[in-house]
Amino acid sequence: MLKLSNKINQIFNGRNTVKTLKTFIYLSLFVLGSTLVQAKEVKMAKANWDTGYFQAEVYKMALEKLGYKVKKPKAIKPSVFYVAAAQGDLDLWVNGWFGTHDTYLAETKGKVKPVGYVMKKGGLQGYLIDKKTADRLNIKSVLDIKKHAKQFDANNDGKADMVACPPGWGCEKQITKHFAELQLGEFINPIQAEYSASMADALARYKNGKSVLFYTWTPNWTVGAFQLGKDVVWIEVPYSKTKVTEVENATKPAINLGFGADDIRPAVNTDFLKKNPKVAKLLEVASIPLADIAAQNMLMNKGEKSERQVTAHAKAWVKKNQKTFDSWIAAAK
Repeated sequence: MLKLSNKINQIFNGRNTVKTLKTFIYLSLFVLGSTLVQAKEVKMAKANWDTGYFQAEVYKMALEKLGYKVKKPKAIKPSVFYVAAAQGDLDLWVNGWFGTHDTYLAETKGKVKPVGYVMKKGGLQGYLIDKKTADRLNIKSVLDIKKHAKQFDANNDGKADMVACPPGWGCEKQITKHFAELQLGEFINPIQAEYSASMADALARYKNGKSVLFYTWTPNWTVGAFQLGKDVVWIEVPYSKTKVTEVENATKPAINLGFGADDIRPAVNTDFLKKNPKVAKLLEVASIPLADIAAQNMLMNKGEKSERQVTAHAKAWVKKNQKTFDSWIAAAK
C-alpha cells in the first residue's frame, strides 16, 4: 500500500491533469475491487452434534482454497439454521439430513435448497438394544419391550428408559410419530437431554451389565463404542409410514427401522448460490465416504474431540485425499 501511495503522488505531480485524474480513478477502483474480493465471506454453520464437525471442517477448507474467507462455523440446531439461512443471516451448512429436515426446508419457502451430497443414503437411523437382552428375552420389535420395561428402567418409574433425540434436531418429530401411532409412551420414557451425555450414561450402564435402549444414527461414535452385531442390534419399529428393508446387525434379516435412509447434503441460501456459482459447483462435486467419517468419529470417541484436533483430522484427510480435494477445486474454478 505504501508503494501504491508513492505512485499516486508521482502521478499527481505530473503535468497532464486529465490523464492524472483518469489514472487515479483507475487505481482507486482497482484497490476497492481488490478489497471487495478479499472481504468476500461465507457465513457457514455446522450441526450442534459433534459427529458433524469433521465434514464441516473439510468443506470449510475447500471454500477457503477456492478463495473465500469463511467465518468460524456456528454450532446450531437444524430448527435454527434453516430460519437463519432463509433470512440471509447464514449462507450454508453441510449437515442437512433429507428427508428428516424436509419440514424445515419447506418452511423456508424456497429460500434454502440442498446442493450436492456429502453422503447419499449415508444417514441410517433407528433404535438399538443390547444384543444380550434381545437374545435372552427374544425381543425383536420395540413393541416387545412392553413386557420387559423394567429391564431398561434406570430411574424406577416402571418405564423403559430410551435415549432419544433432543428437541430441534428434526429426528424428535419422527420419534413423536412413533410414540403416537404405536403408543410407546405407555411403557417407554424418551430421554431428550444432551445426547452425548445421555449416551455416555447408557454406555456406563451397559458396561455394568444392564440392558440399554437408544436412538442413534450413522455415522456416529455410538456404533463404535457399542459394536454392532456384538454389543447391540437394530430393533424393529413397525411404523406404518416406513418400509421393511434388509438391515445388517438387526434383530431380524429384514426390519422396519421407523426411519428412511437419509441423504446427508449441504443446504444453502438460494440468493447466495446465484451470486456464488463457484460455491454451487464445489458443493455439487464434493463428497466424503461414510467409512472416513465413521473413522474420524471414533477418534473423537477416544478423546480427540477438541476443535484443534478435529481441524487436524480434517487436514490429515485432505492430505491423504489430496488429488480428490484438488479435483473439487479445479471443477469449481
